[in-house]
Amino acid sequence: MRPEDIRALLERVKGGAIDVDGAMRELADLPFRELKGVATIDHHRALRTGVPEVVFGHGKTPEQIATIVAELARRGGNVLATRVSPEAAVAARAVVPELRYEELSRCLVLEREAPPDLGRGTVAVVCAGTSDLPVADEAALTARLHGSRVERITDVGVAGLHRILAHRERLEAAEIIVVVAGMEAALPSVVKGLVSRPVIGVPTSVGYGTHFGGVTALLGMLNACASGITVVNIDNGFGGGLAAALFNRRREPAR
Repeated sequence: MRPEDIRALLERVKGGAIDVDGAMRELADLPFRELKGVATIDHHRALRTGVPEVVFGHGKTPEQIATIVAELARRGGNVLATRVSPEAAVAARAVVPELRYEELSRCLVLEREAPPDLGRGTVAVVCAGTSDLPVADEAALTARLHGSRVERITDVGVAGLHRILAHRERLEAAEIIVVVAGMEAALPSVVKGLVSRPVIGVPTSVGYGTHFGGVTALLGMLNACASGITVVNIDNGFGGGLAAALFNRRREPAR
């Protein structure tokens, strides 16, 4: 439940559209709801943190994902589930037909309303190579659903340095930049060396044997010589996109 939902409920009580007992029934599941043997859904999270609960689909069965997503959808508002398999998406959409499956990022989205514009500026999501696109897409989708305008810059890795140089003005115009890269992950250092904006590095598990499943990219970003880079975990497009949206967020939505 979001702050605006609480306010609307209180206004309904004040105006006589609902009595106190009815309001109490609506509030009964506000802190959380336990789905026995599956999950304990945190309906209070948006009130505490400004960000509603997001489902991490990896390791969950299709039936578990469908049950959790259905409970979140029941409370209203938008819903996001990440790392969802096609099989789980089918199961979830059988219960909540309005869900949309984003195949590239493997995200399930229920977008009942356009996300409010909460950002001071734009979040630029920069992708080093086409192989990094699934993680970049997850980052961009997450940032947009959490209130930021997003601009994407794709396939501009350091193997062809002139490609990123062509976007220098767009990078400088962004409020914050998310750079998604695998292999040796040099792109965040290059980007931060060109612009004054803060950079969030997202290492990916893209590369050959000595890439060690993304550890090489992670260490490369952590050891970047350019100042002003922060790094999230391997393949964590959601974490990079959410951090960017929160760093970019104003205190109040645009009027």
